[in-house]
Amino acid sequence: MGNRDLKKEIARLEEEIAELKRRWPAHSVKAEMVERLEELEKKLECLRRLEEREL
Repeated sequence: MGNRDLKKEIARLEEEIAELKRRWPAHSVKAEMVERLEELEKKLECLRRLEEREL
């Protein structure tokens, strides 16, 4: 994955995480939302590590 593509994917994941958090209810969060957030955060962490190695 090129550096430009990597930055685009990181930005997309950050936006998706932000959108999910905006929809996050104050109470009774569904398990699917928690799982999705964890999945997105793991992907973002991996891409950031990859980006650091490419610099």
